[in-house]
Amino acid sequence: MPLHPHKIVNDPVYGFIAIPRGLVLEIVDHPWFQRLRRIKQLSLTHYVYPGAQHTRFQHALGALHLMTEAVESLRTKGIDITDEELEAVQLAILLHDIGHGPFSHTLEGDIIPTSHEALTLSFMHALNDQFDGKLSLAIEVFTGKHSKPFLHQMVSGQLDIDRLDYLNRDTYFTGVSEGVIGSKRIIKMLHVVDGELVVEEKGVYSIEKFLIARRLMYWQVYLHKTVLSAELMLKEALSRLKEVVRAGAPSFGVSDALNFFLIQDVETSHHENPTGDMLRQFAVLDDFDIVSALKGGACSKDQLLKYLCVSLLDRKLFQLKFSNEPINPSEVVTLRKQARLKFAIEGDLAKHLVIHGVESNSAYVAEQDEIKILYKDGSIKPLSTTVNFGVESRKIEKSFLAYPRELMKQR
Repeated sequence: MPLHPHKIVNDPVYGFIAIPRGLVLEIVDHPWFQRLRRIKQLSLTHYVYPGAQHTRFQHALGALHLMTEAVESLRTKGIDITDEELEAVQLAILLHDIGHGPFSHTLEGDIIPTSHEALTLSFMHALNDQFDGKLSLAIEVFTGKHSKPFLHQMVSGQLDIDRLDYLNRDTYFTGVSEGVIGSKRIIKMLHVVDGELVVEEKGVYSIEKFLIARRLMYWQVYLHKTVLSAELMLKEALSRLKEVVRAGAPSFGVSDALNFFLIQDVETSHHENPTGDMLRQFAVLDDFDIVSALKGGACSKDQLLKYLCVSLLDRKLFQLKFSNEPINPSEVVTLRKQARLKFAIEGDLAKHLVIHGVESNSAYVAEQDEIKILYKDGSIKPLSTTVNFGVESRKIEKSFLAYPRELMKQR
């Protein structure tokens, strides 16, 4: 009996979804893609929302499903998308997050000082070599070099398939209903004019709801102060581990792959486009490497590393406060002085315990690749110029200050 042309997977968000057999399924089965099963989509968000345990693997399959639906919808409207282009855009969206490392965005730039997008492209080129050039068209779509710009816009843009799935999925697993969007309606409202992706006029309010939901999810989930506190502590724990390892102290629970990056000179230029051994080492890193290192660090003789690791593992998180005004530098100085006394540390090591910075979010950026609305009279206008456009397009910034709760008693 011949095989079904698709492999069927039961997804909790969309129900049964289909993975095309052939190259797409071969990529899904590749060890580099399977690694995404071991990388949480929302890093340490489960410290606040216990259900947020879903992975980059699940997100990628969900995005593949929505992309297939979007192409099918466009084809019913007479948009010319060949089978080769369908496969290319499926591969592009499937692989769009393959460059993520352990704990996704939290440690982005800390293990290799470059973006996950750049790493994704490195992985795609390496896979293209392994598969005899069969991903060349997918790379053109991913980089925006294909002759049909709308294909790239569906992969990466202010209204892309990536965002549609992660809002659906993150809402489902966190239980935060404010993020609910009408992805099916949005997909049905997509059209193409002169090679550019547009949204039919009757889909305007669905787009506004999508943008508002994204803004709410950022401040309620992605930048929740307790989530941010945990993620900052994770970054500082890894940073201190690197210092300890480079000082020659024994490290317990550190995998060979993680140790490879801990001892590397991170300033060397080849980190920007890693290839060869560096890419292969990164390709086996996942959340478990970091958790193992944290458990090893909890037994370290270095008291600062031990404190950070034990606090993270036991969820004894830093106090974090947001402010609409810049953090007063004198407050940082005072807290770091208290930290040096309280934890018996010297020099600038207090930087690992008293952390400050700025977080920002823009629901919609009117200056960048605007979402275009197709009106019934055939005219096309940017979303920000539509009547009753009610989504704030400016960037919202908040300063933050995080420090151990033990210091609160001294304030």
